[in-house]
This record gives sequence, structure tokens and C-alpha cells, in this order.
Amino acid sequence: RVVGVEALLRWRHPEYGLLYPRDFMPLAEQTELVIPIGRWVLLETCRQLRGWQERRASDSPPLLACVNLSVTQLRHTDFALEVLSETGLDPGSLVLEITEYAVMEDTQAAIGALEKHKGSGMKLAIDDLGTGYSSLSYLRRLPVDFLKIDHSFIERLGENSKDAEIVSGTIALAHTLGLKAIAEGVESATQLERLREMGCDMAQGNYF
Repeated sequence: RVVGVEALLRWRHPEYGLLYPRDFMPLAEQTELVIPIGRWVLLETCRQLRGWQERRASDSPPLLACVNLSVTQLRHTDFALEVLSETGLDPGSLVLEITEYAVMEDTQAAIGALEKHKGSGMKLAIDDLGTGYSSLSYLRRLPVDFLKIDHSFIERLGENSKDAEIVSGTIALAHTLGLKAIAEGVESATQLERLREMGCDMAQGNYF
């Protein structure tokens, strides 16, 4: 069943067509345009989610929305609270995703910012786990709810035994820490079945 969605940002450029975040977000980070862009993304996501929730049956579980948070946005801790207040969305419906890089750049500051978000009722996720400079020591210190397994490990499930071992170990690690594991980039029924066998809690991708 559907339990959540993730907001994905694209720029429909008049000359270059549809651009992905890797094509424009690094510049947005450098110029701090990422702050108004990020606020707009969060605002539209919360508005849309509130509308969907109002149309769901009263006995349906609450729908979650995941939104990526950049290093620069993480330093501005109040804008998410402002958007929630403006839209009236339940904080527990919002999942803020941060990458390992955002945490590792300044771990102590990141922990403080994340604890402030967590204290307001929002949920938190570590995105692209295993693709950065991982340190297991910070996982036990961060107030996160989900670990997201990067698609690069999912795409070769059934082909590469080492990837399967990494995915299975990551799921076990998440459960040991009392967290939920989410697999990203699921493209086939075979991948989904392997993830089910491994006990993965949730999955997302084009297959769905």
C-alpha cells in the first residue's frame, strides 16, 4: 500500500529542456538561492499533501511526504516550521531527508538542527546511505527515523552478491537501531521480492 511520497525537483528550462537537480542545485547552493527554492518546494509539497490527506478515508493511515534538505537549508532551521504553520500540515506527516555529506560537514551543528526539527514532531531520514563518507558513530547520535538505501545498491540485486549482502546488512543495521529501512530506485518485481525477503520496510521507485 502507499504510505508516502517524495518531492522531486525539476527545472523546465526554455532552452535546455528538463533539467535535473545536479544541473542547477550546486549553483543554487553557492548563491544561497537554495533557501527560497527549498522553501517553495516545501510549501508546495505541504499544500499538496494536506489536500491529499483531506480526501483520504478517515480510517486510512496518514500519508507521509519526504523532502530533501541541503547543507545550506539545514543551517536555516526555522523555515520548515514556518511552512508547517502556514499550511496547517501535521508535522508528523513531513519527513526531512538529509545526506551523509550534510551531516559529516559539521556533525555537531547538524545534530542540533535535526534535534530542533525532531522536537517539533517532524520525521527525519538519512538519504543515499552508503554513498558518502559514512561513519557509523554518527548514526547512533542522530535523531533519525529512516535509513534510505541508495538505488546504486538496489539496481544490481540478483546479479551481484556483494550488493545483496550490503543491502541486507543495512536493513539489519536499521532495525538494530530501531529505524525503518527504505530502498530507493526499485525498478522490477524481482528487486522488490528480494527486498521483501530481506525484511525491508518500504521501497520506492519507477516500478510503483
